[in-house]
Amino acid sequence: MPPLPPAPATGRGSAFLVGPFDADESSALAELHLEELAALADTAGFEDAGRAILPVRRIVSATFIGPGQAADIAAAAAACHASLLVLDADLTPVQVRNLEKIVNLPVVDRAGLIIDIFAKHARSREARTQVEMAQLQYLLPRLAGRWAHLSRQAGGGPGGTKGEGEKQIELDRRMITRRIDHLRREMIRVDRSRDTRRRSRETTPSAALVGYTNVGKSSLFNALTRAGVHVQDQLFATLDPTVRRVELGKRGIYLLKDTVGFIRKLPHHLVASFRSTFEEAGEAALLVLVADPSHPIGLEQRDTALRVIDETGLGDLPRILVYNKADRLSSAQQRFLIDREPDAVIVSAHTGFGLDRLSQLLADRLIGRELSGTIYIPIDRGDLLAEAHRLATVDAVEPEGNLLRLRLRASRQVFNALQTRMTQA
Repeated sequence: MPPLPPAPATGRGSAFLVGPFDADESSALAELHLEELAALADTAGFEDAGRAILPVRRIVSATFIGPGQAADIAAAAAACHASLLVLDADLTPVQVRNLEKIVNLPVVDRAGLIIDIFAKHARSREARTQVEMAQLQYLLPRLAGRWAHLSRQAGGGPGGTKGEGEKQIELDRRMITRRIDHLRREMIRVDRSRDTRRRSRETTPSAALVGYTNVGKSSLFNALTRAGVHVQDQLFATLDPTVRRVELGKRGIYLLKDTVGFIRKLPHHLVASFRSTFEEAGEAALLVLVADPSHPIGLEQRDTALRVIDETGLGDLPRILVYNKADRLSSAQQRFLIDREPDAVIVSAHTGFGLDRLSQLLADRLIGRELSGTIYIPIDRGDLLAEAHRLATVDAVEPEGNLLRLRLRASRQVFNALQTRMTQA
């Protein structure tokens, strides 16, 4: 297969970061959004050469920002010796090409940056296939600008025939379309394999950790399951859904799932490509929405995650709100959260604070609340005593005449079954 045209410049050099914001948005919030863009750029491997926030009262169809603003940005980026421009917006191919002419630098938009990060972090065959599909879908409408120099050099062919640039674009378009079709077929095979694994787990209740990227879902997952999943203080460190069993002794077993994080302005074709994450979450009996209240815009991030949950059809699933990173909060801040949302659970995956309460809540919601009670069995029925020890936690065995009094703890289902069994003895 002939090589693809070169991808947008990503993961190399220094970037000048531009955060456009509309008139209804405060400049302070725009600065925080620009901080997030800087974190994305850092994860993609760029050095931060400089930054600017721009008020945008009207989106210009040709360049997104105004031509005067673009000229100012070009001068600022040149003064910082930046090697490319990163804009916190989703740009059309035409806007990218026109901006590149003005700033004389490669231009990367938010979607391109996120796709590049996904490509860096994809590990499994499934994730790599999904990322490549997203990359090609992003590239397809942007082919025209890649071979424009050939059209300018050769011009149109005689009699209105196509120039070299147009021929190359058509070849690339056919090649990319064929590759996307191949990847779709590959994803069908992967989906079948995943469905087989999922069906084998259908009888076991499960919960899925969801939330904004970098709120500590994987750290919390490790703390609850001791799974040793890769944890890194970067955006989108987790791309593949990971499932682990949580064994609660005689109480039973449930499954916990770690999923890819959400983010503001997540490109729609990435949402479509990474549908496996949302399918894993959709198969869960319970969503655990993890948020980071220590982050300056943690509540906005929580609301973004809630919107994505609704948009992907998961809004009707039961959920628990978990505020992570309690070690970064003062006592007063914790009390404020509890007063505001008494049903939320405050934890720290780092220190272990609140994890016992969360574990208990997950078990109660997924397996059933543990009950304490007393049952009586004939003193000569060792088989019934053994069954009680096998199915429940027996706290005390006390003789009482020709009976044994058992004080035990078990789920309602197990407790009722034992009660019936002992009554029939």
